[in-house]
Amino acid sequence: MNRTQHYVLGQWTSGSGEGTPSFDAITGEFIASNSVEGLDIPAILHYGRTKGGEKLRKMTFQERGNMIKSLAMYLTKRKEQFYEISYRTGATRVDSWIDIEGGFGNLYANASLRKLFPNQPYHVEGDPIDLSKGGRFMAHHILVPKKGVAIHINAFNFPIWGMLEKCAVNWMAGMPAVVLPAPVTAYLTEAVVREIIASNILPEGALQLICGTAKNIFDTVESQDVITFTGSAATGRLLKSHPRIIEEAVPFTMEADSLNASILGADAVPGTPEFDLFINQARSEITVKCGQKCTAIRRMIVPENLMDEVQIALGKALDKVSIGDPRLKEVRMGALVSKDQVNVLKDRVALLSKSAQIVYGDLEKVTLIGADDKGAFVSPVVLREDHPFQNTAVHETEAFGPVSTIMPYKNLDEAIELAQMGKGSLVSSIVTNSDEIAKDYVINAASHHGRILVLNRENAKQSTGHGSPLPLLVHGGPGRAGGGEEMGGVRGIKHYMQRCAIQGTPTTLTEITGMYQPNSKYKEITQHPFQYHWEDIQPGMSLRTHNRTVTDTDIINFANLTWDHFYAHTDITSLKGSIFEKRTAHGYFILAAAAGLFVYPNKGPVAANYGLEECRFVRPIYHNDTIYVRLTCKQKIERDSVGKEMPCGIVKWFVEVFDQNDELVAIATILTMVQKKSPFITINRKNIEGYLAKLTEASQPKWGTMTAQHLVEHIEMGLRIASGEVQDFDIATPEQHLAKVNEMVFNHKPMPKDFKHPLMKSEGLEALTHPDLATAKQKLMEAYDAYELYFKENPEAATKNAVFGIMDKFEWDLLNTKHYNHHFDQFGIL
Repeated sequence: MNRTQHYVLGQWTSGSGEGTPSFDAITGEFIASNSVEGLDIPAILHYGRTKGGEKLRKMTFQERGNMIKSLAMYLTKRKEQFYEISYRTGATRVDSWIDIEGGFGNLYANASLRKLFPNQPYHVEGDPIDLSKGGRFMAHHILVPKKGVAIHINAFNFPIWGMLEKCAVNWMAGMPAVVLPAPVTAYLTEAVVREIIASNILPEGALQLICGTAKNIFDTVESQDVITFTGSAATGRLLKSHPRIIEEAVPFTMEADSLNASILGADAVPGTPEFDLFINQARSEITVKCGQKCTAIRRMIVPENLMDEVQIALGKALDKVSIGDPRLKEVRMGALVSKDQVNVLKDRVALLSKSAQIVYGDLEKVTLIGADDKGAFVSPVVLREDHPFQNTAVHETEAFGPVSTIMPYKNLDEAIELAQMGKGSLVSSIVTNSDEIAKDYVINAASHHGRILVLNRENAKQSTGHGSPLPLLVHGGPGRAGGGEEMGGVRGIKHYMQRCAIQGTPTTLTEITGMYQPNSKYKEITQHPFQYHWEDIQPGMSLRTHNRTVTDTDIINFANLTWDHFYAHTDITSLKGSIFEKRTAHGYFILAAAAGLFVYPNKGPVAANYGLEECRFVRPIYHNDTIYVRLTCKQKIERDSVGKEMPCGIVKWFVEVFDQNDELVAIATILTMVQKKSPFITINRKNIEGYLAKLTEASQPKWGTMTAQHLVEHIEMGLRIASGEVQDFDIATPEQHLAKVNEMVFNHKPMPKDFKHPLMKSEGLEALTHPDLATAKQKLMEAYDAYELYFKENPEAATKNAVFGIMDKFEWDLLNTKHYNHHFDQFGIL
């Protein structure tokens, strides 16, 4: 019997017993059974907390983010195999795109959040808090990864997205996961996890998979664990009340199916773009994923005078929806996940139709393309409830499928009340071109919804739609929707971390947080801070500048230069009754003068001014006052290099401006881009000769088939190409990729091993040019001298490289540094 497998305790394994079968939603064929019998759940949870958790907690946010980004790229390259499996769940290509590439998109989005966190394993939150008048006792908040495991219990409708939107967040926080997908579609989750494990990108133990319902999963949870649940509100409430969860106070986040409402604004009458948008959105939310979305529109609340028009227009739109085998291009709606789900849906529609009227569709009849009744197919169904205040079933019963109900409202207050009668939802939307209506609805309805979309003609083409949760926005809702939150960018990551208030001296807190705290002791340095590379700069490193006296002429000249003729700077006859006593220096002159005092003029690791974050002028500076600056490293932030840019990090500098009485007059935080140290050995004539001296005929490569002499002649040829002596070849890299490939010269990544250069023989070694190794070394040095001389005499010259295109001297030097380090390492002579 075919079984889905679990990945637990570092290996793939199957449960014992018959298990629960899964069937193809289109053909009804048996796919696999799911059994959790025999699994050691306490050991699985412990393994995650220790094996995976210890490694993740030690990683910095940058390392976690880059890990998740690498995983996203790895899975994206293999996405097509998941589409083929996804069709068996009843999903069309569009439905599967939401699940598959939406899941991968969550990885990308959360990976990008690494830029908002420090380059350390824990996070510093908010601003420092002074707890004393003298500034010697203060507090701050930090967030550290919880030392437990995230247990994710997921619904059947999004077997990939449901896993990755949660795991991306807990991995970013430094926490491992145990994922329990719904048995009916667990085979698709398993396929993705197999690729994740095969990639070896995640630390072992960071992800474990249990394909099935482990009823004892909560029996040994601990206070450091986090539980998330996606599914029905009734099941969620039952799980949340587990005695162990209550005893250990385990965080439990529930995201439940809800009766989401979409409101048609009174201004959106037939003939307006908004009316058409409402109909198109309703059709989409009814039919995408066959209506099996926790965010789908279940209630359409429309002006009572437009009920008939909406009913007719929506019916015509649904008539165009073809149903059948989702593999066929002409099919727009697939099947429910199973025959069991069809039966549940019919029961729910029967409950609704006791008071509401079915005005479109028939659950007993459906026209199919390329399929038959062996699959779990149903027709879209629209109901009409003309008395939604009296008949409340529509606000209490959810038919989880392609089903929605139209209901009327007399005024916007009624629309808001009807939306709230759903007792909490994940999302609501209002389609209107009136900002007044939109504001009224949003402000008064927001208490009952996790997200509200305002849709109109202006944003329609860019809108992600009513039913699309986004990684950087909160996903969850109050009441029936579960009362929890998922995703939400940085907010979501914090759910898997423990917030702790820390108290101490500013100096101590600087060391703990990795951020300079005001009034902390300065770390005096031996050279100007702008002479240090990014890696060597530490928070608290500080420079006190020399003094500058601000003259009357300075102030007048600055006013004339900037055209800032504010009276305090230019009209001393108007100072009476103001806060100023004398002619006052411009605040921005103080900043400019401060920069003149602390900026290091020579070229060095500081690549550019990156901006200004905060600035405050504490007291005025008058003419003939003297100022000096204290420049202190406040914080370091990782940054990805882009384009032809040397790898840099961002350094935040705390600027304090003092007057002649040592009184603080201004503060600011400026940002600079600071170059990182190259990981490569510097290449110059002396170094090359030194390394070549270590190379002998007996030297053997750690990889590849080159001999020592082949290596020397290969480097010599590169120099002759660079100096323009050899240019009789074509650039092998396609034009459309050349700019991107050229950018690789600038990063600090080592060259790949066994790379096949386009100018080298595809098979075997090149014929040697020189009689012996000694001669080859001599010729290489001659080529190096010729290379240096060529660019000295032709400083603006650029020559051709077969891989990287046209390159100038600066680019050639970067490439040669990488190239020589690569080959010297190959022969073990670095």
